[in-house]
Amino acid sequence: MDTLVKRPVIIYAESTPNPSSMKFVANQLIVTDGATAQYLSKAETKGSPLAAKLFEFPFVKGVFMASNFVTISKTDAVQWEDVTLELRDFIRIFLTEGNVAITEMPKAEVPVDSTFKEKKEVFTEHTAPTTDIEVKIVETLEQYIRPAVEGDGGSITFKSFIDGIVTVQLRGACSGCPSSTLTLKAGIEGLLKRMIPEVKEVVSEAM
Repeated sequence: MDTLVKRPVIIYAESTPNPSSMKFVANQLIVTDGATAQYLSKAETKGSPLAAKLFEFPFVKGVFMASNFVTISKTDAVQWEDVTLELRDFIRIFLTEGNVAITEMPKAEVPVDSTFKEKKEVFTEHTAPTTDIEVKIVETLEQYIRPAVEGDGGSITFKSFIDGIVTVQLRGACSGCPSSTLTLKAGIEGLLKRMIPEVKEVVSEAM
């Protein structure tokens, strides 16, 4: 009789453009269905056993989860070289023991696809697009920009499009990153302007 062998959990650390944030990547999904979750204090961690445990480290000031990674933001009291191994092992052991990172999502983010018009009721943190231009903006963000932002340990969310101005929200490693303004203007704004002439400017909503 064959015995099912459980795949060992592997975690590796990956630096982000934000010197205060480190991305910890797992070889398995941590958050499913394209959702994301951000916690900026222990008081917000109801529904996330992993985030609650991470905030027990005195230097942790933020936890962001998406797909197969956890982005941790720290205070300036410690250096990454002093705590990365400890955090990596902690997350690995937590998942190896069969614990669930999130039992209840604080807010769901649903990736936009070709059928999103029939799924507006599932949008909570995402602002559901209501015009053809907003549809194109969100599809562009999802297809071209979100993968790159997640690669840097963060996420981008469409909030509004008013008078040619697109408002987005950057989270995870992208929140408070010294290079986020450059990314927003040179990268995101430039791409949206090229692809959607109606877009005049892109701004980020404060958390």
